[in-house]
Amino acid sequence: MSEIKKLAGQTMWYGVPTIASRFLGYLMNLSLPFVFSQAKVTADLTQVYAIIPFLNVVFTYGMETAYFRFSQTDDRKRLYNTLSISIFVTTAIFIVALLFSRSSIALAAGLERHPQYVTWMCWIILLDTLATLPFAKLRQEGRPRKYAFVRVAGIIVNILVVIFFLGIIPRYTSSHPNSFIASFYNKQDPISFYLLGNVCGSLTTFLLLWSEFKGLQFVFDKVLWKKVMKYSYPLVIVGLGGMVNDMLSRLTYRHIIDVSPEQADKELGIFGNLYRLAVLVTVMIQAFRMAAEPFFFNRSRQEDAPKTYARVMKFFVIASCFMFLFIGLYRDVLEWVITLKSKEWGEGIYIVPILALGNIFLGIYYNLSIWYKLTNRNMTGAWITLGGAAITILLNILLVPSLHYLGAALATFICYLFMMIVSYTLGQKYYPVPYAKKKLLAYLGFVLLLYGLHRGLVYLWANMWFSIGTATALLLFFTWFVMQIEKKELMKIPVINKFIR
Repeated sequence: MSEIKKLAGQTMWYGVPTIASRFLGYLMNLSLPFVFSQAKVTADLTQVYAIIPFLNVVFTYGMETAYFRFSQTDDRKRLYNTLSISIFVTTAIFIVALLFSRSSIALAAGLERHPQYVTWMCWIILLDTLATLPFAKLRQEGRPRKYAFVRVAGIIVNILVVIFFLGIIPRYTSSHPNSFIASFYNKQDPISFYLLGNVCGSLTTFLLLWSEFKGLQFVFDKVLWKKVMKYSYPLVIVGLGGMVNDMLSRLTYRHIIDVSPEQADKELGIFGNLYRLAVLVTVMIQAFRMAAEPFFFNRSRQEDAPKTYARVMKFFVIASCFMFLFIGLYRDVLEWVITLKSKEWGEGIYIVPILALGNIFLGIYYNLSIWYKLTNRNMTGAWITLGGAAITILLNILLVPSLHYLGAALATFICYLFMMIVSYTLGQKYYPVPYAKKKLLAYLGFVLLLYGLHRGLVYLWANMWFSIGTATALLLFFTWFVMQIEKKELMKIPVINKFIR
């Protein structure tokens, strides 16, 4: 239990900046319906943030996971120096290539109206890539507090820049139209200030990590680098496949939907905002991954490692169930908030629980994927991800033209379900872990039943306070249910055991 407590503690520390990042970022995105009454205005921003994750995978090419893997067997200082040099060189080459081809990228991505977005995007990718290994080093060395501080500081700067340029400056220039600031302030393109805020936040993060670069020595171990690259190149395929599964629907939406360009922009803006409503599930998954990856590698040599992994999975699924219920049961509240300025932002709110459940499957898959990382079968993981990507592409082509963003949500859901099942099946063959399969399926089935019950009750009486009251009652009932089932486990946890007694 002490190991689980340590993992939970680190997940909390990694979760604080992750939750803050997603929550504050979500507030910025949530502000879009209040700043812009028409969703189509935000379509280009959605497009940019669909491209960035693809490029992040290429720029980092699996170095983060490789660092965790080889820090168990090789000299960490030499490993860090070698991988850092590799990242510096390739990042410089990739950024120059992007800048020279930015016009072509803007045209291909449908950003020809705002080619400057590609330049902002390059700065974001450059700074985030250079921060990858220092963050991995903090996680490997068990320094979550500094990790949290740096992440949160970058987020705060990001938010302040956006507030300054979208909140303070417009008011000042409206009352001082002949001022120096008004002469260069571009109020015709407010979306750019979201990207500027991101650049400033990433720059702050990079500068705060400067101490992690101080001890860097320009010592490049060619033999070690080749060994790392052999391990990590399948992870690039895994990463790109994962981005296809996560981002393809938003990246290609305007190209495969059979509607007018204006309607396509509107639907893309709405879909992008609805996707973010599943933020709580993805926040927990990301926070968990930050702590779990080094944890899994560090525990891999212990005899009871499989049992530890099984217990981690159980607690992860329980936490995911709570997240799903929070999103699903309070769906009406979320819809009310985002439609305060314009009703069109709430169109398609029914897809949010589908996306949330799909992301739970993705989180379970991340848990399961440790088997191929520990057994050096990364290529098998790549094939699983490519299989998921093929499903995503096929279903988007088949479903989106007729079902619109419901088709995109179903494609995401089915893809992650497929990856979870295949990874579990192969993992039990190559690295058996005694997962409590029946119990985990029962938890997932039970939360779906509670969600369905709530929607049925709301259908009978469409009253906001009734919806909130029944949602709270069902959430408390699930809490009581879990406490009864997991009583022995929870009794071992300080603070919580007092409530169990």
